Amino acid sequence: MGQRLICCLDAPSALQPPPLLPVRRKLLLLCIMLFLWLYMFYSCAGSCASVPGLAGRPAAAAGAGEAAATAGAHGEGLQVLSKLLRRAPSGGAKGLAGSAAAFPSEPREEQSAAPDPTSPISSFFNGSGTKKLPQAIIIGVKKGGTRALLEFLRVHPDIRAVGAEPHFFDRNYEQGFAWYRDLMPRTLDGQITMEKTPSYFVTKEAPARISAMSRGTKLIVVVRDPVTRAISDYTQTLSKKPDIPTFESLTFKNRTTGLIDTSWSAIQIGIYAKHLENWLLYFPIGQILFVSGERLISDPAGELGRVQDFLGLKRIITDKHFYFNKTKGFPCLKKAEGSSKPHCLGKTKGRTHPNIDREVVQRLREFYRPFNMKFYQMTGHDFGWD
Repeated sequence: MGQRLICCLDAPSALQPPPLLPVRRKLLLLCIMLFLWLYMFYSCAGSCASVPGLAGRPAAAAGAGEAAATAGAHGEGLQVLSKLLRRAPSGGAKGLAGSAAAFPSEPREEQSAAPDPTSPISSFFNGSGTKKLPQAIIIGVKKGGTRALLEFLRVHPDIRAVGAEPHFFDRNYEQGFAWYRDLMPRTLDGQITMEKTPSYFVTKEAPARISAMSRGTKLIVVVRDPVTRAISDYTQTLSKKPDIPTFESLTFKNRTTGLIDTSWSAIQIGIYAKHLENWLLYFPIGQILFVSGERLISDPAGELGRVQDFLGLKRIITDKHFYFNKTKGFPCLKKAEGSSKPHCLGKTKGRTHPNIDREVVQRLREFYRPFNMKFYQMTGHDFGWD
């Protein structure tokens, strides 16, 4: 009995549990590895923001956000991550979107109270950038080619545009800038937010309202032969209301005397010089780019080059992006935004115009000629409509 007791006392390992594994060390090592992975991902995200097809992918960024949230449960690890992120490059904005002084993203009356939504850490944890007020707007004109221009521009990786027309500065201004901003797509550093609403150009209040948002906003106007534009406008209305009067009867107040009815919107929109005078009260002529609707069809890459230069962007959209669709009679994209398939505008674009009396067309050309000449002088560009 005594020998058994002594034997047991001599063998302590039989009674004591094995030593504990260094669990804390392993957890700390795991956290550090996770934080280093996040740091590498964040640094990579900044350099990939301008690559076509990579910018603005919410799924991948959201996954990184969830991982960061999980890591945030470890107090000591969070401090390490914070230090690493502060050292990470911010991927500075370039061109138009990079100049905060020239293109503030907030209306002046709201800037002092608004938090900074564009910091690198905020954008990273947000997952897909931030919503900003537009830095460039296509303000006109109706039936000039604004939809085609917007669709072409959306191919550029540094342009993010809302698809539907917001009509903020003409119909929904009372909704406020927060409502307007919420309509915009999310953008990353270096990307430009855009929208297009063609009726702004002929809205009296629009210039002052856009100037109140930001005096640095860049404006784009797509103009077209006013006679052809008026017929196209009528054609669109006719497709919706087949029982409307003829183009000829709507054009004149008195056909016998040849007096043109300038109250008809199809005619009134084409008096470009009159509308431009209102815009020049708030914006310098150099801040407005006039795009030729005719050249947008005959030389889309050339006109898109001018637009990209105007916006301070690299010329990425070139001839290789277009092919001419003989059925529709205008250029189409070989690859649309977010797609590998060819894309043309819908069936509502490129409608066949009705035959209009030649005398009426000639009278309209005579009516528009002095306004066109003044418009050429104001813009410094002869569009060749006469």
